[in-house]
Amino acid sequence: MAATETFVEAAGRRVRITSPEKVMFPDRGWTKLDVVEHYLMCAPAALRGVYNRPVLLKRWNSGVSKDPLFVKRPKSARNLVDVRFPSARPGRMFAPLDEGDVIWMAQQNCIDLNPWNARADDLEHPDELRIDLDPTDGFDFEAARDVAFAVESLLAELGLDGWPKTSGNRGIHIYVRLDREWDFFEVRRAGLALAREVERRHELATTAWWKEDRSGVFIDYNQNAWDKTIASAYSVRQTGWVSAPFRWDELATIDHTALDLMTFKERWAEVGDLTDGIDEAPGRLDGLLEMVAADEERGLGEAPWPPHYPKMPGEPPRVQPSKMVAENWENDETAGRTSPVRSDADQRHP
Repeated sequence: MAATETFVEAAGRRVRITSPEKVMFPDRGWTKLDVVEHYLMCAPAALRGVYNRPVLLKRWNSGVSKDPLFVKRPKSARNLVDVRFPSARPGRMFAPLDEGDVIWMAQQNCIDLNPWNARADDLEHPDELRIDLDPTDGFDFEAARDVAFAVESLLAELGLDGWPKTSGNRGIHIYVRLDREWDFFEVRRAGLALAREVERRHELATTAWWKEDRSGVFIDYNQNAWDKTIASAYSVRQTGWVSAPFRWDELATIDHTALDLMTFKERWAEVGDLTDGIDEAPGRLDGLLEMVAADEERGLGEAPWPPHYPKMPGEPPRVQPSKMVAENWENDETAGRTSPVRSDADQRHP
């Protein structure tokens, strides 16, 4: 069968869409053109989430039933920016600048858009703090909803504006725009302090990095690390649901399962762009950095970074607790002892 194509208008130019009939969601029959039309509908809002940010192109070339291809170094893109990855290797990433670029990503089979939390004109200083509420096994969206109430309360105390959205899966994302005064290390550390405070306030919240230690809703503070990406507002996810912004007064009632690629059209017609104004509401990290200092005084320093990052100053061992215990027992037996050696963390938290 001959290849097909169509063209759509975006940002005053024609964008070529190849194989518009390609089925991206086999269980529902939704096509590549359906995804394109979603982004055409909400293009200004979708652009706001990725504008001038390096994006990881997550290409679902065979639809969501197959694994995506992750592209950090695209060869055919309009606006490429120089970046450096955690490995210290240099690279070039795509940074969207207009609505046509959003549609171009859909043409590349990107159903979700995954930007950095810093912009290309100042990659060293993020302008976005990201709070990712991720339910662990055995928990669901309702658990994330419960924890989100605690986040809302804490942000209000800190004088920070939080902009919530469904993750498009089982969780909730909350973004806080920032003045660009702090580097990635400070922003991530502030995110960790926020997560620890929520953990103290809500029994379902956890900051445990190792999955074997997690139960409840993991607050993924490492989403604020250099080079990390997260699906932006109005992204379509592999679940078929849209990562949909909502108002805080909707937190108790928002139904993430009712916001899929097709039904979201009604939501858009009803409420429009709920991220309008986010760029005009930057906040400051001073209060959270005071919490960082308070944590350190009580003996809570660094937490583990993702495994592909260089070892950071003050970071605890990147060893699963169960493996550390096994290794300590083995060392004890070798030394002729009969009780395990306690780690520094054990000594701080008996």
